[in-house]
Amino acid sequence: MKILLAIDGSRHSQDAVDEVAQQPWPKPSVVQVLTVVERIVPGAPELAVAGNWDRLWEEQLKEAEHLTVRVADALKATDAKVETAIRQGEPRAEIIDEATDWAADVIVVGSHGHTGLKRFLLGSVAQSIVSHAPCSVYVVRHRHAAA
Repeated sequence: MKILLAIDGSRHSQDAVDEVAQQPWPKPSVVQVLTVVERIVPGAPELAVAGNWDRLWEEQLKEAEHLTVRVADALKATDAKVETAIRQGEPRAEIIDEATDWAADVIVVGSHGHTGLKRFLLGSVAQSIVSHAPCSVYVVRHRHAAA
């Protein structure tokens, strides 16, 4: 089974990592830890000259590498083979493209749980993936402690 674990470094993606680590995936399974880096683009040409955007871009890529390696190391205790991948672009599209290109059997994502206006304004990566994925999608929600 090919499991695409899409992460962004948030608490919600950590919930997805924990869920993947706890599941009894069939043997042989492969978990691909994926993060997507969006290039920060200055709003005005003057800002591009004033800032060192290439250095910032390199730092984003380095952080993405550290994140995927850290998560992959945490998943080494599972019976699954673990790989990492970094894509550049808009997360919704890149996760779908990676699932298609890699022929994933399932995509695992954490949900930020936005509702109402916040969801409308920010969009929902998880909802978009559910709507457009070429395979099954496992959306992990954060479990709140009982009061």
